[in-house]
Amino acid sequence: MRTATATAAAVTTSLLGAGAAAVAAGRYAAAAALRPRPGQPLPGGPRLSVHRATGDRVTLTRSLASLAPGTHGLDAPGVHAVVGSVVEDADHGPDTVVRRLLAVTHGRLGPGTRVTLTPRIHVGDPRTALGLDHADVDVPGELGALPAWFVPEVRDTWVIAVHGLGGTRENPMAVMPFLRRMRLPVLDLAYRGDLGAPDSPDGLGHLGASEWRDLDAAIRYALRYGARNVVLHGWSTGATMALYAAERSALADRIAGLVLDSPVLDWHTTLRGLAASRGTPAALLPLAVRAAESRAGLRADHRGPGADPGALRVPALVFHGPDDTLAPWGPSRRFAAARPDLVTLHTVPRAGHGAMWNADPAAYEERLRRFLTPLL
Repeated sequence: MRTATATAAAVTTSLLGAGAAAVAAGRYAAAAALRPRPGQPLPGGPRLSVHRATGDRVTLTRSLASLAPGTHGLDAPGVHAVVGSVVEDADHGPDTVVRRLLAVTHGRLGPGTRVTLTPRIHVGDPRTALGLDHADVDVPGELGALPAWFVPEVRDTWVIAVHGLGGTRENPMAVMPFLRRMRLPVLDLAYRGDLGAPDSPDGLGHLGASEWRDLDAAIRYALRYGARNVVLHGWSTGATMALYAAERSALADRIAGLVLDSPVLDWHTTLRGLAASRGTPAALLPLAVRAAESRAGLRADHRGPGADPGALRVPALVFHGPDDTLAPWGPSRRFAAARPDLVTLHTVPRAGHGAMWNADPAAYEERLRRFLTPLL
């Protein structure tokens, strides 16, 4: 009996130890998933090999990513290039695809270079990348100064641009030439966790649940310096921040409209994708997601943005598509269906997370023009 008791105690201790280790590993994975990584590739984007780069063409490893329609960046350490559409009449091999090479902005794109397809097409700042005059400004935030680029124009409606997961202030530069043609001033914001901005107190991201207050600070800044009202244009968690601001800001009455690109409305799926991308074993993913939800303040009773469609009071244009594996398309569809009076959903097929403009720049900008014109 003593031997059986001792064995049972040993097994129980072993199980408790394994359980504690699993919980600890889940918490570690959760912290890794929530830690901001501006400019780092998002999950779901495979590494591609450059087979050849000559003149205005580049040959890449064939995959769903390299076949994606539209205009994209190619990123590698010390290298950045911009590619256009697939060259349909090129001599494609069974394992390769040929795309138009629009620019090599940094480094050298040679055979064997391992690259990632990315929504970021510009590097630098609005002046060096686009030739646009801008001012480097500091927006006073609750945690400290938030760096931003301000591109001036003549209208008194400002667009406040907010990047999302894996992005930086460089990502919104894709739409700056279009907004310049619309004569709209742009404030392109860095927020907590970004390079040059304060860290959040716990060093983690919260999928917009706390970051929206930095966007609120940007609204105050815009109104202080001449804006009559603002349009919030957010990508990914930046779109989530915009929804939070529209629902919670004391200045919500000065928000004329929302442009939501790939909004994160189902944080459970997004956290699972982030945890998996950081190498979390499949068996630990449920623990990691629960721990991440707890650490980010996204518990089961938390009401995320868009959870109450009746709270929306301004027009919103949503760009999203069924191929976004990080922020599911379904919640955007339900959000639009619940408020057809205010929400317009533009479905973008074959576009990855945060890459709705990249898939078809002309169509994206035409939808944006139609949405913005009545708000000016």
